[in-house]
Amino acid sequence: MEAALGERAGAIEHVGGTAVPGLDAKPIVDLMLGLESLEDGARCARLFEGVGYEQRGEAGVPGRIFLRKFTPYRYHLSLAPAGGEFWECHLLFRDYLRTHPATAREYARLKHELAGRYRYDREAYTEAKAGFVEAVVRRAKAARERGA
Repeated sequence: MEAALGERAGAIEHVGGTAVPGLDAKPIVDLMLGLESLEDGARCARLFEGVGYEQRGEAGVPGRIFLRKFTPYRYHLSLAPAGGEFWECHLLFRDYLRTHPATAREYARLKHELAGRYRYDREAYTEAKAGFVEAVVRRAKAARERGA
């Protein structure tokens, strides 16, 4: 990624289930690329299209540009302003799960339950786990404010 972007490269973060050791996850690597603005993201997205990524716009999530690549592996890439709401929430959630194994186990149980219930409805699956994710992000923000 850094080679493709050159000077435009910002912070690159591994997020999602595969970024939390021991957490059950789909075989998809979720990456986030932090940029100065979404306008930079639109320019960068074209570079990724040149190496096999498919651009999907915001894909229902304001504040990011979403791309995916299926070969040779499965990758999801979100281009978002570094330090913005989307960026911050993903890092807070990932880091909280990494440091709170009981919460990570609870999240895994929820994901398994929802995967069974919404096996063919990805949107409903994501919506059904949103409350849990939001609650964890609130806890992570509160812990950060306390300096914990």
